Amino acid sequence: MSAPSPNGKEYPPPLPPLLRDARGRIDVDSVPDVIQWFLDYDSRVAIVKHPRVEELFQWKQEQSRQTSEEIFVFNRAEDRLAIGIIQALSENATERELHSWIGQLLNALDTASKANESVSEAYSLDLTVAMSIVGEAAKIPSRRGRNDFLVNCWVETLCTAEARVLGWLYKEFYGRPYVP
Repeated sequence: MSAPSPNGKEYPPPLPPLLRDARGRIDVDSVPDVIQWFLDYDSRVAIVKHPRVEELFQWKQEQSRQTSEEIFVFNRAEDRLAIGIIQALSENATERELHSWIGQLLNALDTASKANESVSEAYSLDLTVAMSIVGEAAKIPSRRGRNDFLVNCWVETLCTAEARVLGWLYKEFYGRPYVP
């Protein structure tokens, strides 16, 4: 339950603590609660639950299946995000590795964001009012252009959310904020 603020709005509950084992190491079993908090209360992460993003995610999975990519099929975009965060932590177990991974996420985000901005301008796309990102992308005349745009939309959303959560976890793990 959220607590009311002085102006009548509700504050989100505090982030759940990252538990530590007997040796003082972070217990990774407490990370899913942190991810859920971000999905529930942080707008840059919670966007993955939006129906337009879910449609985009399902489109991306279907494209991967059609091109015979070996993929793990997720039920929802938020499941993909959570597993990606857990996987990133397990594959990047040191401060240096996690720092590098977050940097890669930010670079991918920057690249996708710039590409989307260029395409949106070129084809007069307005994703702020479109009911469907996939539908709005239909204004792009070439199939490859549409696919590239939609993949970049997914990358932009996923990298934003993943970097946000991993950045917070980085600070908790290493006692200092992530700095590129």
